[in-house]
Amino acid sequence: MAPPEVKYTQLFINNEFVNSVNAKTFPTINPSTGEKICDIQEGDKTDVDAAVKAAKVAFKLGSPWRSMDASKRALYLLKLADLLVRDKEYIASLETLDNGLIIRGSRSNVDRAVGLLHYYAGWADKINGKTIPIDGNFFCYTRYEPKGVVAAITPWNAPIVVAVRKMATALACGNTFVHKPAEQTPLTALYMASLIKEAGFPPGVVNVVPGYGPTAGAALSEHMDVDVVTFTGSVEVGKLIQQASGRSNLKHVCLELGGKSPNVVFADADLDYAVETSHQALFAHSGQICVAGSRTFVQEDIYDEFVKKSVERAKKRVVGDPYSDKTESGPVIDEDQVTRILKLIKSGKEQGAKLHCGGSRSDCKGNFIESTVFSDVTDDMMIAREEIFGPVQQILKFKTMEEVIDRANNTTYGLAAAVITKDIDKALTLANSVRAGVVWVNTYSVLDPRAPFGGYKMSGMGREGGEESLLEFSEIKTVSNVSFNSLNLGYSPIIDELFS
Repeated sequence: MAPPEVKYTQLFINNEFVNSVNAKTFPTINPSTGEKICDIQEGDKTDVDAAVKAAKVAFKLGSPWRSMDASKRALYLLKLADLLVRDKEYIASLETLDNGLIIRGSRSNVDRAVGLLHYYAGWADKINGKTIPIDGNFFCYTRYEPKGVVAAITPWNAPIVVAVRKMATALACGNTFVHKPAEQTPLTALYMASLIKEAGFPPGVVNVVPGYGPTAGAALSEHMDVDVVTFTGSVEVGKLIQQASGRSNLKHVCLELGGKSPNVVFADADLDYAVETSHQALFAHSGQICVAGSRTFVQEDIYDEFVKKSVERAKKRVVGDPYSDKTESGPVIDEDQVTRILKLIKSGKEQGAKLHCGGSRSDCKGNFIESTVFSDVTDDMMIAREEIFGPVQQILKFKTMEEVIDRANNTTYGLAAAVITKDIDKALTLANSVRAGVVWVNTYSVLDPRAPFGGYKMSGMGREGGEESLLEFSEIKTVSNVSFNSLNLGYSPIIDELFS
């Protein structure tokens, strides 16, 4: 399968593709080869100002987007979904070119993006307040109103899914949108901008400014006219965004950050099923998934056999050309990530974990790392504590339920967790005890637009997905109204209280 032609490399502001003001560019690299794909216009503070201004104008009272019926906003989202379906093969191929995800995974991610647009289009005209029977002769009601300009800073590991999840929710609520994609993977965001224009969205409703975090990302985080920042990425950057909000206009911040998710396998589990589920929980997308089951806890009765079968499975995993339907894992994103993963693998060996397979860079051209399995991992090791974000499975041994709950929770993260067992009591006990935003029982990485997603502790704040995500992009206004008939009767208890 030949790589696709890149069609868009400019910024997208006010429904037009434009060069950056400073005329700078940056390269986007094919992780499968290490070669440059093309040069992208590099946005900075000046370009961010222009994008935010366009979004602010599009949000003004009386503007086409703000005054539009909610049901019509839904039609725009559905039209965009239709265009993604039409261009699915091209978009999937572009995503694979830019971030190395196997083509089957990229196709699946386009499908997920379409599902998100359908789901939030359905919500657009159903975001309702409620009437409240407060004391006194008042009619009291609440209404949900859009917050304003939403800035989204998205990661490189699932570009189109994360971007659409944030955009669809924000637009359904009536907000306008400025998107800074990861500098490693801007291509699908820019192509989707062209579909935004084709779908007929009013100018300024969606804007895309590729660039680097310390410039474009920081400018969005600190901008006084941005009302919400929604970010998916590292804890370190999430903290910087939260600090920037406090320094500027105290904008609302929604953060989906890292994870070191426990995947707990009890001795009563079907062993072959548990091995395969745990394998996919870690090695999917070469381990570059925030919810990856990166701490595999296995009960001591089956530990040795589990390790043996896991090593056999990892050795069979096909790593290579992401455009081949036979490939299970492609490359990691860039040279920096290769260096970080190899450093953590080295620490595992030095700290006494047993390396069974992998552990090195692959002979393939590009950023490929061998599927790696460690056993005899202890909780204090660096590989058991830090998010590796690579194809490195760590298998830890446990004895009892009480022990594994304590150890599973002994982390600064709290994004996801899983339990594999035939005993429903064990499953529910662990699910109710582990401090994580998402828990899977006898499965892994089940994500759906209808279900809220987010983390505890340093894995972030706020929720994406489901009805709950609407609160991240909406203000709740309370209106209390006293009737004029009551005033004529001299009845106004709240005024009586104020002046008593």
